[in-house]
Amino acid sequence: MNLDLLMDNLSNPALLFFLLGIIAVQLKSDLAIPENSAKFISLYLLFSIGFKGGQELAHSHLGLDILWILLFGVLLATIVPLYTFFILKKKLGIQNAGAIAAAYGSVSAVTFVTSVSFLEMQNIDFGGHMVAVMALMEAPAIIVGVLLMSFYKKEKSKTVSFGQIVKHSFTNGSVLLIMGSLVIGFLASEKQAAGISPFTTDIFKGFLAVFLLDMGITSGKKLAAFWKNGAFPFVFAIVIPIVNGVIVSYLSRFVTNSHGDQLLFAILAASASYIAVPAAMKIAAPKANPGLYLPMALAITFPFNITLGLPLYMYIVEYF
Repeated sequence: MNLDLLMDNLSNPALLFFLLGIIAVQLKSDLAIPENSAKFISLYLLFSIGFKGGQELAHSHLGLDILWILLFGVLLATIVPLYTFFILKKKLGIQNAGAIAAAYGSVSAVTFVTSVSFLEMQNIDFGGHMVAVMALMEAPAIIVGVLLMSFYKKEKSKTVSFGQIVKHSFTNGSVLLIMGSLVIGFLASEKQAAGISPFTTDIFKGFLAVFLLDMGITSGKKLAAFWKNGAFPFVFAIVIPIVNGVIVSYLSRFVTNSHGDQLLFAILAASASYIAVPAAMKIAAPKANPGLYLPMALAITFPFNITLGLPLYMYIVEYF
């Protein structure tokens, strides 16, 4: 592994702001990002990455190769929750297993955004269609997780309809915004896109740093409750991303020759959702413990992927 690349990633200001948030909580500081501001910044990040991806997609040749790439992403979002559910079921129960499996089958938009920033710093090209891949991977994992919970549920109780879950998956704010921004970016001309580029591009990294500071504060507050569940969730939150990321780093070469796209596939497979899935699970799995699946995705898997995961997956992509 390239140690210079690893050190550059560890010294990334965005990551350091995330760590600062965790440290602030441990020091019992009153540092906090106002809730409305944090929500605006998260919406901005989704809007910006979606719009820029739509612009890239508009300049791409939409052929059979792009279709295979999209299908590969959906396949990943279906397989990961299937196999992880059975690993989790005996240890954590049906509801928790379904929620965690859905989170790890789905994707983290912020991890994706951080990976895009990583590729730009390394001057590695990637396709705008990867934003569409990310957006398409949100819903299938949620649906698979809910279907598995319904199938294995022992108690007979009122369940949420399949149609309601599908609708919620596609109308979830984060999914709708990034898909909508992607379409708008695709339809906008280069001249029109240039008019808002100071907003979509120039201030992007600054907003990302502030958002990660808020994520660090949120993660720090949930760490104490998380440790009460023993070592298994922690080990799972590290090992499963490595397994998914390493395997997909290799397999993605069969659907795309782009090193940037291959890395993004790996990070999408390795990441876990802590925005769309928790929102869906509040409806679909009210008995699942958010103090378990949220810290796993946000406080363990997320920082692992943006520190050690990125250079590891990039090394495998370049090695093969």
